[in-house]
Amino acid sequence: MRIEWWILISVYVVAIGILLFIPKTKIRLAVVGFLFTQVITFAMGLVAVELGLLEYPIRFFASINRASFTFEYFAFPVVCAAFNVWYPNGRSTLIQVGYYVGFSSVLTIAEVIIEKYTDLIEYLHWEWFISWITICLSLYFSRLFCVWFYNKGRT
Repeated sequence: MRIEWWILISVYVVAIGILLFIPKTKIRLAVVGFLFTQVITFAMGLVAVELGLLEYPIRFFASINRASFTFEYFAFPVVCAAFNVWYPNGRSTLIQVGYYVGFSSVLTIAEVIIEKYTDLIEYLHWEWFISWITICLSLYFSRLFCVWFYNKGRT
């Protein structure tokens, strides 16, 4: 079995492990963040692939969709769920911005390493900073939606 398939399987194992650590009191928040992020990444992922900006040579469900099911529909939404669950509410703006920068940077660095050393993703007309910006914006919009969703009933 190629290393790419082992990486894909490992991503699922790690993502499920992250889900297991979400506190029971915050499961609803995690679900809202997860589902909202799936909507964002579904649209952005399909647009990026269809415009020929990047491609995923090795992926699950290759005959159904040219986007990466693993990243767009599971791994990144799990990360966004965890991001929202453990968001540093009440902390300084610097720490909150650092939270966005940290998550975006770690995910982008992992993606760049995967792009360079495997066939899981290929940048065609794409750069690492575009990934960083889109990840950061996705986290931001996910956070905005979760805050709106849980505060709309209080007004």
